[in-house]
Amino acid sequence: MRRIGGRDIVAAILIALLAGAIFTSPPLQALQGLSLDILTALRGWLVPEHRDPLTSPVVVVAIDGETYDTPPFRGSPTQTWTREIGRVLTGIADGGAKVIGYDVIFPSSIEQSEIPFGDAPLGARMRGFDRDYLIALRKLSDNGKLVLGEILSNDHPDVPYLAQRLAVKNNVRALNVHTDTDDVIRRMPLSFSVGGKQVPAMAVELAAHALGAEPQTGPSGATILSGYAIPSTVPNTLTLNYRGMGRDVPTYSFADLRACLEKGDSDFFRRAFNGKVVLLGTILNFEDRKLTSMRLSGGYDGTSAARCAQPAPKSSAQKARSDVAGVFVHAAVVRNLIEHDAVTELGFPTRTILTVLFAAAIAFAACMLAPGGALIAWFALVAVYTAVAVGAFVHALALPLTEPALASLTALAMMTSYRFVLADRDERFLRKSFAFYLAPEVIDTMVASGKMPALGGEMRNVTMFFSDLSGFSSIAEKMTPGELVTLMNEYLSAMTDIIEGHGGYVDKYIGDSIVAMFGAPADDPAHARNAVRAALKCHDRLAELNANHPAFAGHGLSHRIGLNSGEAVVGNIGSRRRFNYTVMSDTVNVASRLEGANKYYGTAIMASETTMAQSGDAFAWRELDAIRVMGRGEAIRVFEPLAEKGAESSEQTKVAAAYTEGLACWRARTFAKAAEAFERMAKVDPASALFAKRAKALSANPPPPDWTPVNILEGK
Repeated sequence: MRRIGGRDIVAAILIALLAGAIFTSPPLQALQGLSLDILTALRGWLVPEHRDPLTSPVVVVAIDGETYDTPPFRGSPTQTWTREIGRVLTGIADGGAKVIGYDVIFPSSIEQSEIPFGDAPLGARMRGFDRDYLIALRKLSDNGKLVLGEILSNDHPDVPYLAQRLAVKNNVRALNVHTDTDDVIRRMPLSFSVGGKQVPAMAVELAAHALGAEPQTGPSGATILSGYAIPSTVPNTLTLNYRGMGRDVPTYSFADLRACLEKGDSDFFRRAFNGKVVLLGTILNFEDRKLTSMRLSGGYDGTSAARCAQPAPKSSAQKARSDVAGVFVHAAVVRNLIEHDAVTELGFPTRTILTVLFAAAIAFAACMLAPGGALIAWFALVAVYTAVAVGAFVHALALPLTEPALASLTALAMMTSYRFVLADRDERFLRKSFAFYLAPEVIDTMVASGKMPALGGEMRNVTMFFSDLSGFSSIAEKMTPGELVTLMNEYLSAMTDIIEGHGGYVDKYIGDSIVAMFGAPADDPAHARNAVRAALKCHDRLAELNANHPAFAGHGLSHRIGLNSGEAVVGNIGSRRRFNYTVMSDTVNVASRLEGANKYYGTAIMASETTMAQSGDAFAWRELDAIRVMGRGEAIRVFEPLAEKGAESSEQTKVAAAYTEGLACWRARTFAKAAEAFERMAKVDPASALFAKRAKALSANPPPPDWTPVNILEGK
């Protein structure tokens, strides 16, 4: 994780503020509406609510395709339907409906028609046609059970015929809707200014009749209906809550109700409409269709209610569609008001603050993490926040969704660009400059601290690795400079890859020698085990190079490796102007001596007792000897790692067993038996041959009583 500084913090804050301000600004206000659409869809998919239509406080009476195809309406102008409409509405009112609202407008009467009909206009022949209809309107209005609808407009108002307005004593309310800039209806007006005073909208008027209360204006300016303060982020509007996607609104075909009336089934009207708010409207595929917050998930034109007198049409099955009949918009408002279930949106300040905080969180993540990690963090945060937003929307609280998601994604892109262009420029320079000289862990520490490397060290428990090619000087004399460079590069690259692949750090190359350490700069509790495993791999890899690589052909290279574990000072050591990350201590010196000691025993890898002990039981070992190296007075027991535990060959097992027997006899001063044991494997094992020769010599000339079984090595 990248360390951030003061400049990064300022940049993250500025980026968050800029991104938040952009995505909550008025030009992008459509994003607020898109959030409502997405939340409506997600709630419908993730937390579907299938409410019983019978419990709906509002029902719809539909002038639908069935009505247009059923006598006596088929082929006749709608102005001639008024008598039947009056009769059906009277039946609905007698069935116990609380109030009936018109989402249809009859702007003219058949009595006005100037179409020639015989010797007189049709209107003259039809005079008195609407009398029964107007009487029905008057009775319903006098009982407080009817509200007509109109469309307010300065240019093209659409109002009911004058006689109808007079019949209901001007109890007419506006059907106008609130359309957002993308032509989607997400909010509905609560009232309109008519004649200098505020008049409730149609849906508010119907809900007020149902609740037996008048709309009032609270101290804060909010509209209050029957104790319910209607939430209005946009002044004088209600944000629609399509909880049931329209499926929970029972819908009755006007044609079936008219036939039911002819049938005289008053009980059906009582069962269907008692205590309900009734909306009369058209449901057609080509007229009065509205885009709402259900456009992404698909809404329904209600649900077909029980039939009374006529069979259901064959094509009555509904499919979800992006638009719904306008009457269901008003039905949703009425239900939201009665059930106190309108959507509460956050105000502009709160929405902006939330968006900025969201963007800031991702900006800081992008500042600390790699671009891929920051993108994953963005996905995770958006997913969690979306789940929270859907949960809140279940309770009719709409949290902004698209604004925080897009603002934070923009902040992610901006912060990534900032890091690439400015903040990480120095880091890239440092990594590129020091990559060939310092350990990656040292560079990471340097970058994280924001400081250049300085002199200093610390005491660490490490395992030192020394290797050297045997007799390389004589081989190099026979090669051209180009061949020598190629050979050395291949060899050092192969060995370095193995060392670093096991967690080691190559301190330096000295000609054909490699000095490496395990356990620093990176902490590694298993440094001894990894060092031994790397040594075995290096030995196997050199054999492969000798056999398969053309640069090694004919040279038969062999190397010696010394391993020792212990405390050492590691750190930046050198002059004030030039230093290396290296290691110093007696542990280092002993490892160097053990590398050279291999040539006395004919072995390739020699490790100290400390390394053997710290590596655990991961390997098969044989003890070689107890030696005293140059520059050190204390004797050291040294061991040879044979292979991974359980992977040693049968020949290695036999050699180790014979050698162990011989070494025990050697230390017990039974030199003849020691020579005999060593002789068994002397032909295949140089170390056994060495000890067989020494044992024979001591058998012939026994040492003094104070002799100790320690081999003193006088060379390096």
